[in-house]
Amino acid sequence: MSTFNWIDYTIIAIIALSVLISVMRGFVREVISLVIWVAAIAVSFIFYRYIADLLVNFIHSDSARLVISFVGLFLVTLVLGMLINYLISQLVANTGLSGTDRVLGIIFGISRGILVVVLLMMLIRLTPFAKEETWQESVLVPHFQALEDWLRSFLPPSLHHSIDMPQGDY
Repeated sequence: MSTFNWIDYTIIAIIALSVLISVMRGFVREVISLVIWVAAIAVSFIFYRYIADLLVNFIHSDSARLVISFVGLFLVTLVLGMLINYLISQLVANTGLSGTDRVLGIIFGISRGILVVVLLMMLIRLTPFAKEETWQESVLVPHFQALEDWLRSFLPPSLHHSIDMPQGDY
């Protein structure tokens, strides 16, 4: 029987931290936060060129104008989203559903923690560290392999060919 090594404890810590954050914040806040981050990225990518065009008279460097418009849109969307998130969180707290919200937050936290671990595993597989003895002897890494393979199946085929990601080589 194998014993846990530092990689296994790191995996547990990532998932536990995600659960702790989700329990403290609750399911509703976590989901809304996720939506806000996606919206901030989308709004920034969609509209940054339009804002950059409005800044031509104020910022003469094209690259600086593009960066400032992207970051500005991102931050404004994030701040507005945080205000909306706060208002909705107050509504949930006042309805008496905070206990249910926190229990559902546990599920969200576990899911997010597992996703973070799997994404990190995908990145680590691209490095020589994946061949190291410590990685190979991890008890938990093989348990996440099926999820990693499943998640990788959603990547475009062109990405599979451009980076070497053999499946199931732990």
